[in-house]
Amino acid sequence: MLVKLAAIFFSMILVNNYVLVKFYGICPFLGVSKKLDSAVGMSGAVIFMATAVTFPLQIFVLNPAGLSYLQTIVFILVIAVLVQFIEIFLKKYVVALYNSLGVYLPLITTNCCVLAVTILVVDDYGADVEALGFGAAYIEALICAIGAGVGFMLAMVMFSGVRKRVEACDPPAPFKGLPITLLAAAITSLSFMGFGGIVENLFNVTL
Repeated sequence: MLVKLAAIFFSMILVNNYVLVKFYGICPFLGVSKKLDSAVGMSGAVIFMATAVTFPLQIFVLNPAGLSYLQTIVFILVIAVLVQFIEIFLKKYVVALYNSLGVYLPLITTNCCVLAVTILVVDDYGADVEALGFGAAYIEALICAIGAGVGFMLAMVMFSGVRKRVEACDPPAPFKGLPITLLAAAITSLSFMGFGGIVENLFNVTL
């Protein structure tokens, strides 16, 4: 069980990274990664948001009531409520982080990366509830969500360092600004392709 959970965790960080592999959440990835503190703060918000509320809501409320087709709307509403609580907390107790995140904090509500975590985790592990029981499936879902959040943090922190190096360089005029930033993001994403075999073999160990 522990090996399987480790495989899920590292798979979400390295092989199925939501930013560098699936290309979700590009807006905050490009917008907030200029500063390391805001990058870590944004990723922390993503970790906090993912799945803990929406997974049991889907299993115990939407599915039994036949309202699965409302999944996207309900999840966005839940995320919006959580974002409001986070925003109130940061504004009162962590003012520096609140100011650093700026407009990107309320935009978490419609961030496709956060929504993708909640929906895909339900799709991937919701079917395991009957076979494994809710407790085991919920733990797997939470590990997957945490791995996705840590992967988001890793991508943000890595790209924050990359952008600092890029800004210190003097690229040709056509590549300055957004073009060189997108090229740097593409090269960074390529670096994660080499991890595929490692996690695949780790999964094979559990079989």
